[in-house]
Amino acid sequence: MTGAETFGAISVVPPLLAIVLAVVTRRAILSLFLGIWSGGIIFTGSHGFAQTLLWTAQSIGESLFHAKILMIVMFLGGGVALIWRLGGAMAIANAARSRLNSQRKVGLATWVFGMMWFFGDYSNTAIVGTTMRSMADEMRMSREKLSYIADSTAAPVATFGISSWIVYQLSMIEQGYEAAGIASEAPGAFSVFLQSIPYNMYCILAVVMVGIIIITQRDFGEMLDAEHRSWKHGKVLRDNAVPMQSAEDSLGDVVTESPQLRYFLLPVLSLVAVVFFGAAYTGATNAGSGAQLIDIVENAAFIDALLWGSFAFVGMGLVSGAAGRLMDLEELMETVIDGFSMMITAAAILTMAWTIGTVTSALGTGVYVTEIAEPFISPMLLPVVILFASAVIAFSTGTSWGTMAIVTPIAIPLAWGIGNSTPALLPVAVGTVFSGAIFGDHCSPISDTTILSATFTGADLIDHVRTQMYYATTVVSVAAAMLLVWGATRITPLVLLPVGAVTLYGLVYLFSEFDARRKDLTARAARTQQQPAPSDD
Repeated sequence: MTGAETFGAISVVPPLLAIVLAVVTRRAILSLFLGIWSGGIIFTGSHGFAQTLLWTAQSIGESLFHAKILMIVMFLGGGVALIWRLGGAMAIANAARSRLNSQRKVGLATWVFGMMWFFGDYSNTAIVGTTMRSMADEMRMSREKLSYIADSTAAPVATFGISSWIVYQLSMIEQGYEAAGIASEAPGAFSVFLQSIPYNMYCILAVVMVGIIIITQRDFGEMLDAEHRSWKHGKVLRDNAVPMQSAEDSLGDVVTESPQLRYFLLPVLSLVAVVFFGAAYTGATNAGSGAQLIDIVENAAFIDALLWGSFAFVGMGLVSGAAGRLMDLEELMETVIDGFSMMITAAAILTMAWTIGTVTSALGTGVYVTEIAEPFISPMLLPVVILFASAVIAFSTGTSWGTMAIVTPIAIPLAWGIGNSTPALLPVAVGTVFSGAIFGDHCSPISDTTILSATFTGADLIDHVRTQMYYATTVVSVAAAMLLVWGATRITPLVLLPVGAVTLYGLVYLFSEFDARRKDLTARAARTQQQPAPSDD
C-alpha cells in the first residue's frame, strides 16, 4: 500500500502548514519544525510523544549527498569569511566601482555573472551573491532585488549548463523510460533532453525576466516597495528584517587598509579550477577510455568536484592570507570558524527542509498531488498539467530534484501513451517537468536553493520569497499560455519563446504602472530620482 493510498489528502498538511506559517510569521525554522512535527503525528498516529519524536529524528535520514552539501556550505562560508577579512571582497568592489556606477549596471553585471556561472546552483548563489552584495549595497539596490537576480540565474541556468543538473535530469529520463517500459525503443536520453530545452519555458523566460526588470528598472508587487525603501532611505533591508548572513556583524572589520585583488582572485580561481578539473577527471575516469564529451559529462561527479573546490577555496584563502602576512594562523582559523558560524542558520534550515521532504515522501504527498492532476490530462493540456502538477509538488516539498524524481516516471509514460506510443511528446513532458519543478522551488520558503540565495546575498528569507513570487508567477503564467498555444497549434516553441519574452515586457510595464499608481509611487524608483545622500535611518 503506497503512502498516497494510506494518507490521502491529509498528506498535504505538513508542507502546507510549514509554508503558510513561514509566509505569515516570517519564522522559517519554527514553521519548518511545526510542519515536520505535524507529519510525525500523522504518520505515527496515536503511538505517543516518544514515538513521534523518534520518527521525526529518523526522518533526517542518512544521506551522503546531504552531508556533502552541508560540508560545501560550511567550506563556502569559511572561504567567504577569509575573502572578507583579507580585503578581497572590498578589492573587487573597489575595482568594479568606477565602472559599475549605477544600480542598472550592477544589476546587469550580476545578471551576466549569474549566467556565466553555470556549474551549479549552490556555487552560483555563493559566488554571485557574495561578490555583488557590497556593490549592490553601494548603489542602494535592495537585498530582495539582489536575491531575486541571484536565485533566478542559479537553477534556471544550471539546468542547461555543464553541471550536476544535467546528469540528474538524464537519470530521471532513464527512470521514466523504465517506468514506461520503453527503454529499448525510445530515443536516447540526451537527445530527448536537448529537444526538451525549448519546452523548459519557465527557466528560459525567468532568465529573460531578470534582464527586463534590470534594463527597464521597473518593479511591481512587494519588490516595488522594497526598491523605494532602499533607494529613498538607504535601507537595503526592511526594518526588523532578519538577514540570513551578515559578514560585517559576524566577521568584523577588514584587516588591511589597502585591499588587493589577489585575496579574491586566488581563492575564487582555485574554486573554479578545482570544480572544473575535478568534474572532468571524474567524468573521464568513470566513462573509460575513448569517451566522448557527453559521456564525460554524464559520468562526472559534480557534487564531489564542488566539495573539493570549496575545500580548495578555503585552503587558498588560508595560504594567501598567511603568505601576505595579514593574519597569523590562529587568526586565519578563527576567521574560518566565524565563517562556519555564519552558515549555521542556513544549515539548520537546509536540514529541516530536507527532513520535511522525507516526511512528504513518507506520507505520499507528491504521488497524491500527481494523481489528483491525472484525470485532467489531454494531449492539448498535457504540458500545462505537468507544469502545474510539478509546481505544486515542488512548492509543497521544497525540492526541485525530488519533484523531478516523483513526476518524471509518471509524466513520461503519460506522454508516450497520449502520443500513441511515439516519442513526439516526450521532450514536451520532460521540459515541462523541469520548468514546473524549478518554478515551485522559486516560490517555496522551504527550498534549499531559495534559502541559499537569501543566505549569500544577506537577505531575509521570507522577504526574498514574498518579493520573488510576483515575478515568478508572472513568468510561469506566460510560459503556461505559450504551452497552451503550442498544444492547440503545435507551433514550434522557438517562435513562441520570443513571443513570450515580448509579452513579459508588456506585462512588466502594465503591472509596474498599475501598482505604482495604486501605491502613489514611481514605477522606476532608482531612475526617476536623484540618489539621496547617505542616511543613518
